[in-house]
This record gives sequence, structure tokens and C-alpha cells, in this order.
Amino acid sequence: MSKPPPEHEGEDRAKLILALREQGVSDVKVLGAMEKTPREIFTPDLFKTRSWEDSALPIACGQTISQPYIVGLMTQALTLDRRSRVLEIGTGSGYQTAILSRLSRLVYTIERYRTLMAEAEARFKTLQLVNVITKFGDGGEGWAEQAPFDRIMVTAAAPEEPTRLLAQLKPDGVLVAPVGRGPVQQLIRYAGDGAGGFLRETLCDVRFVPLLDGVAREL
Repeated sequence: MSKPPPEHEGEDRAKLILALREQGVSDVKVLGAMEKTPREIFTPDLFKTRSWEDSALPIACGQTISQPYIVGLMTQALTLDRRSRVLEIGTGSGYQTAILSRLSRLVYTIERYRTLMAEAEARFKTLQLVNVITKFGDGGEGWAEQAPFDRIMVTAAAPEEPTRLLAQLKPDGVLVAPVGRGPVQQLIRYAGDGAGGFLRETLCDVRFVPLLDGVAREL
């Protein structure tokens, strides 16, 4: 499939942003970051013409680039500001990372597939995203050397409450993650109460690939 003509791409982008607004992604900074981030750069060639659809798309290593609505919803739920230090679990294509980088001071992102990490790093360089720090490793372990974080986003489904990651969050921080063992999980927002506890809010049902232990063996 060929890439859509620039004028059509602009129309598709505008339609998507309008659709996200109608679905409840109302934070203008989040919408602005999504509008400025060229999703087609993160989309495999086979799906270039669908880059601005509100749908998840396959990428390498059996992973996906998330549906824009879910990206917007999760980003909005983090309540970011330009002082935020963010940990992202699961770099994937780098699309979500790029959006976080436009809204935060620093983004630390971990990926268990070397292939995906290398491709994402190349995209970050192309987009001149200088506030993204990458790591090849087990995302479930977090990044203790850089903790505590203001915000944490998990882009794979944790089978149960991600206690190891919550321990790397500041007392007043926010973590957003899909949680559950089945094909459908719950998207949960954990907000620190400042005293070591968390307020839990279920946002919606979602479908994410599972959060796996260790790093991947790639042939």
C-alpha cells in the first residue's frame, strides 16, 4: 500500500482529532501532542494508509501500535506537566513515547524486544526527541536506578496489581495500566494519596498484549 497523499493525510488527521474529542479526550495539550506526532512514521508500510484510523495496528514481534483513543485516554489520565519524569513500560513502536515526550520533562522507556527498541530509537532521532532515555530490559522490574517517578504508564497488561512499579512512584504520583489475565482487561488509574496508599479508578475495558517477564529471545 502506498502512503496517502499529503492533503488526505491532513484530512484524516483532523477527523481523528475531532473523533477523539467527541469520545472524551478533552485535554487540549494531549490532543495537540497527538496532532503533532506523525503516526505514519510509526506504522509499518503495509498499513500506512490506515495510520490515522482510530484502530490498533500490528507491528513487528507480534506487538501492536495502540488505538489512538486509548493512547489519548491513557495520556490524559496521567495528568502530565512539563516537570514530569515519566516511566513507560513497553516502548513498542515508540508512538506513545513520542507523545509523552511532548508533554513531559523526561521519558524513560523500557522495551524487551531489541528489534523494536532499535527501530523506535531511530524514529526518536528522526523526530529529534532529545528527552527520551531508552533501556532494553524487563519492564516489569521498572527502572529502580531512576526512581521515583512522577508518572508511570504501562502499555502491556499486568496480570495483577503492578506492585513493583507502584513502589517506584512518588507518593503523589500517578500510574496508569491495563490489569487482568484474560483477553479483556481493565484500565486502572492509581493516584498516590501522599501517605503510601493509592486511590484506584477503573477507566474502561481494554485489550492489550500481556506484560511478560524477562527479555525476548529473537532469532
